[in-house]
Amino acid sequence: MTTHTPLVALVGNPNAGKSALFNALTGARQKIANYPGVTVERKAGRFALDDGRPVELIDLPGSYSLTPTSPDEEVTRNVVLGDQEGERRPDALVLVLDAANLEQHLVFAQEVIALGRPVIIALNMMDLAQRDGLTLDGDILAQELGVPVIETVAVRHRGLDELRNATDNMLAGKVPAHAAKPEASLKSRRKIADKIAGKVIVSETAGRRWSERADAILLNPFLGPVILFALLFVIFQAVFSWATPFADALEAGVAFLSDLVVSNLGEGLFRSFLVDGILAGVGSVIVFLPQILILFFFILLMEASGYMARAAFIMDRIMAYVGLSGRSFIPLLSSFACAIPGIMATRSIADPKDRLTTILVAPLMTCSARLPVYAVIIAAFIPNNSVGPGIGLQGLVLFGLYVAGIVGAMVVALVLRSTVAKGAASGFLMEMPKYQLPRLHDVLLGLWQRAYVFLRRAGTIIFAVTIVLWLMLSFPKVPVGSDMSQSEYSAAGRVAGVIEPIVKPIGFSRDIALALIPAMAAREVAVAALATTYAIDEEDEDKQAEQLGERLSGRWSLPTALAFLAWFVFAPQCISTIAVTRRETNGWKWPIFMTVYLFALAYVAAGITFWTATALGW
Repeated sequence: MTTHTPLVALVGNPNAGKSALFNALTGARQKIANYPGVTVERKAGRFALDDGRPVELIDLPGSYSLTPTSPDEEVTRNVVLGDQEGERRPDALVLVLDAANLEQHLVFAQEVIALGRPVIIALNMMDLAQRDGLTLDGDILAQELGVPVIETVAVRHRGLDELRNATDNMLAGKVPAHAAKPEASLKSRRKIADKIAGKVIVSETAGRRWSERADAILLNPFLGPVILFALLFVIFQAVFSWATPFADALEAGVAFLSDLVVSNLGEGLFRSFLVDGILAGVGSVIVFLPQILILFFFILLMEASGYMARAAFIMDRIMAYVGLSGRSFIPLLSSFACAIPGIMATRSIADPKDRLTTILVAPLMTCSARLPVYAVIIAAFIPNNSVGPGIGLQGLVLFGLYVAGIVGAMVVALVLRSTVAKGAASGFLMEMPKYQLPRLHDVLLGLWQRAYVFLRRAGTIIFAVTIVLWLMLSFPKVPVGSDMSQSEYSAAGRVAGVIEPIVKPIGFSRDIALALIPAMAAREVAVAALATTYAIDEEDEDKQAEQLGERLSGRWSLPTALAFLAWFVFAPQCISTIAVTRRETNGWKWPIFMTVYLFALAYVAAGITFWTATALGW
């Protein structure tokens, strides 16, 4: 019998229901602070045994292993082993397991039990396990693990009396501590966990078995990546084929408004402002809203169905080859929408070298801002031909651009992890959400939010930059009789003239050099800049409403167009991304490094593309 107030710690994987069990046991008798020397939350409280004796209870941070990979896991390990400064070692441990995810939680349970400390298993969320079609036998689990097992439903206060009684017996020494033979190998512990779970699960419904069979295919080391990339391939085919009628309707609407303005306003500065600035610039970006919504429609379906977490698990195996782990997958996945939230999401990565590498390669993920650039160039230069049953050439090229960004990021990560961010990859464990049918309301809400963000961006950043560019293209006016075009003679044209000699070797003209400058504000501004530039130079009123794709196909060669696409795969065309990188790395060293290496990659990639396409006679 202990002479001081006994200390009991709740341990377990994240999402096992520890906090719910802690709240149920302690009620209002709890306090929250930080562990000494660490910014990790410490929840402590008290509960009473049947005879009224108090017990101190602490809720340790969720952990997947006693070999820590994050500050949270390090605190859990130190407290359990008695190495945490300012904390005494717990007299007993309550190991909380999620009954619905028993196989995964038993991996960590083996490590804890192997310590030889007094342990009680709280087999929690039994109601959810039953809902999912599982019937479990807690007595078999107790026999296999050699420790007491109490079935609980913390949120409904079920099993709490039994847990208090078992804790009393454990603290009184009535239940001997059990030390299983420790298994050092994670692979061995997983095999043992699967074997034990197989014995404990008495029965399961057909739906549960269906989910397991689906995971056996989708998470297969060979079939999983193939299915993932096949799905992505279908998505990019749909981005073009499904969006065409909607994009054509928006283009027709912009053309109608341009014709209306030209027909009803006399030639002058205000008409140029409306037609060449707003409609040609902003309008040329808005027409790509259907492609963006279709892309995010599939992304939302993948998230809501539970497949996205499985994609992260698949990518973990691939990313391990380049020194990253699945922890980097979620930030990189977020970067497909925008690199800024992706870079901010790296805060969840504990390893500083791993986090730095993820930040530096995040801009290589093809964000949604690139889609208008890709779409207008592909539509203008790549014929809408079929290269197989249900396979369009335009969708195939778009898929190739996304793959190029991913491959580029992996290669750069490999180089960085071998040089400036040298270090070994750290593995990770994650919960696999249950498969479920996406709710139509949630999907529609997500699409509305994405459309709002895109249109707000078009109405603010793109609009402002386009107007500034229009002003710089409109003044000073080209003298009468001059052989120069308005865009060449203007202030913007003179700035582009300084850059043109640098980009001319890779096939870029003055017009392209001009578009690259405002694109630093936002990548899709490149489309608005090109549209405004060519609209300013168009003297034929009948062609002022002509779409950007038609203008490009008459001015650019195919090698130039392909080089332009290659440039945008790598170039860091976004000042906001550079700014958030500076904030997250606490200095200018890494943002400057990132900007330099990305521009160098873009230049080399565009040059190789242009020179190769020219040599092939394209």
